[in-house]
Order: sequence, then structure tokens, then C-alpha cells
Amino acid sequence: MGLRRRMALVVVSVVATPLAVGGCTTERKATVRSVEREVPAPEPKVTVTPADRSRDVPVSAEVTALATGGKIVVVRIADDRGMLVRAERREDGSTWVPTVPLRPRSTYTVEATAVGDSGRTTTRTATFTTTAASTKPQVTSTLYVADGRTYGTAMPVTVGFDPPIAERARAEVQRRLFVTTDPPQPGTWSWVDDGSQVYYRAPDFWRPGTTVGVRAALEGLPIGGNRVGDTDRTATFRIGRQVALEIDNATKQMRVLRDGTVIRRIPVSLGKASTPTSSGRMVIMEKHQRTTFDTRGEPNGGYVVNVADAQRLTWGGEFIHGAPWSVSDQGHRNVSHGCTNVSPADADWLMGVTQVGDLVTVTGTEVRLESGNGWTAWNTSWEQFVKGSALPVPDGLRPAPTATPRPGAVAGGSPTPGPAASVG
Repeated sequence: MGLRRRMALVVVSVVATPLAVGGCTTERKATVRSVEREVPAPEPKVTVTPADRSRDVPVSAEVTALATGGKIVVVRIADDRGMLVRAERREDGSTWVPTVPLRPRSTYTVEATAVGDSGRTTTRTATFTTTAASTKPQVTSTLYVADGRTYGTAMPVTVGFDPPIAERARAEVQRRLFVTTDPPQPGTWSWVDDGSQVYYRAPDFWRPGTTVGVRAALEGLPIGGNRVGDTDRTATFRIGRQVALEIDNATKQMRVLRDGTVIRRIPVSLGKASTPTSSGRMVIMEKHQRTTFDTRGEPNGGYVVNVADAQRLTWGGEFIHGAPWSVSDQGHRNVSHGCTNVSPADADWLMGVTQVGDLVTVTGTEVRLESGNGWTAWNTSWEQFVKGSALPVPDGLRPAPTATPRPGAVAGGSPTPGPAASVG
């Protein structure tokens, strides 16, 4: 009946039995009396979690409000001083997530109002108290994007964890990782096998000009039972122009592409047979005008060298950098310890063209890039990438491209450093 008041119709019938007299009959018409009686419309039933009078609630708590026989229209959260707590509703409508962590050992009140099918409303109130500041050991998280920076079109949103997240705890952690894009370009998260990193990307590269917002809302989150998350981390960044580098060991040449068009070819010298360069799709992670490679104590290392115009590609220490000592080898033979050597002039030019987050593809070397050795989100097909999610992937993201997109398929800063290993 929509929003009209429900009515119950009660029909009472009284029928007289006709009498037969002689050759004629006299009929008494049956009388039917209809009585309408108004029945009060039911109110919607509202359930709130955390339940009323709950104690020791984690500061990472979310608020759930469910309605039976109606829908939730207002959820209001206030602290013990009466100040409203801002919260955002999840896309699936399941919970409201406070935009900042709740305070330890504090009391909060939730008021949830629902409108029933009949138009009647119900408000449910619940009060809960958060736990004291946790003394459990923390999982240290690292968000590898910085607020206000501009990155390349292959920049994955990357969160690192120390110690790594056990498989049984990944779904709960992933539920607390949020990404927004403007214009919308939805994607999903995918975990590295050992749980040390999780990546977010879309099926295709970011469109230039996209604004990306991320929140790793992990403060106080119970992780695996014996640890908690360290803090909330947020950043909003922008995607810049589309640049990609393609390095071919067969030709010993690098192609530099902007918006899919080759703008320069550069001779290179890659890793020699004993220290080969990795083949695969990598992302520029850091850029240094000057840095020092100190490989003392490392296998096949033992040297210290200062280099200019160095761009990191892997945690293991593969860089693109200026190498004046190998100019005569560049374009002809591999002599490096795993890095991509270019001339000082080319290295200086590259620093002015590339961005952190640009894609670098190396082909034809003796070894494959290892998952997690750098930001390896693009070193797999979309079909494989989505399998790394600890949560169900939305249906709209399941139809996958038939092939990994090439850099030219897209229309048109340095994060927190990781391990300091480097090779020359």
C-alpha cells in the first residue's frame, strides 16, 4: 500500500434461510454488514552495533545500523562532549566509518533513525565505550604516496607492512583501505604473496589529470589477534603526463615514450651474466640527483660508488643511472651489476622527463622480476591481479582485458624510501 495506512477489512455475513409456504415463497434478503477496523501500522525495527552499553570497543570501530521493515535515513554519532563525529557510509551501505579514529577510553552515542514502509519512524540509541590505548605490539605501515604530489600513470597505491600480514588477517586489513578517484576509475587491492605489500590499481593505467585519494585507516585495528595497526595514513595526489620507458636487452636500447609516441632512443648497458637485470614491468620508485651505492657485505658486491641521476626500480637495488665508466659499452654489451647504465647526458635528460610512478618495461634478460621486488602491480595480467584480493572483487571489475595494456593505451615526487640496497 506504499505509504498509505494499512487497513484490515472484516466482513461479517448473516444469511437467513428461506421458508417454503404452500405454492408461493417469501424471500428474506440476506443482510451483509461490512465493518472496517483500522490497525496501527508497524514501526520499523532498528539494530545498532556496537550494541548499547558495549565496553572495550576498538578505536577502529565502525557503526552498523540495520532496519527491518524500513530503511535507515539518519545516523548520528556524538562523543561524550556532545560533539558530532563525522563518518562516511561504505559504498555497500553496510556501515558508517568515522573519518578519524575514535579516542581511547571514551564514550560515544549513536542515534539511528529509520522510516518504515508505512511512513512511521523509529530512532534507536546506543552508547558504547572504547578500549584503553593498546599495549599490544604494532604492525608498522607505510603508505608509498605523499600528499599533494604528482605521479606517473602507472603509480599503484602501495601500502607496506612490517611484519607482513598473515593471510588470515588480510581481509580485515583490506576492509580498512579506502581509495577514491576523480574522475571515477575503480580498481581493487591485491596482496603480494608474503603479505609485506598490498597494491591498488585499476584494470588500465590512470588517466592523466586524475585525482586519487587514499586512506589506510589502521590505527588500533586488531590484526591477527596479537597485534594492532599503528596509525591512520592519508594522502591525496594527482596523476601527471603519461611517460613510459621500454628497455630491450636484444638491442641494448631504451625507447622513451610520451603519450605513446617515441620521443628519444637511448643506448644502455644492462647487468652482466653474473648479475643480470630483471625482466618485467616495473615502476620508478625514487629519483636522486646524487646517491651512493654501498654494496659491501652483499653477494657480488663489495664496492662503494657515487652516482648521479639515479632512479630506483626495485627494492633489490636496480636503478637507471648515469654511468660515465661504461659509455663505450652502452648499446653494445652488458657490464653492470644489474642496473641500467646510460650516459651522463642521457641520465640528466631522463630526470627532467620522468616521474615517480612511470612504467619501465625490461625485456630479454636472463631473470624474471620477482613479485614484490619493487612495486610490481603491473607485472601480471588483470586476471591474475584480482586473484590477490582478500575480499570479493565487484562484478564490474571482473571482466578483464585480454592483454596487459601497453603504455600508449592511455590517453594521454619520491615516496618514503624502502630498503637501501643498490647495485651499479
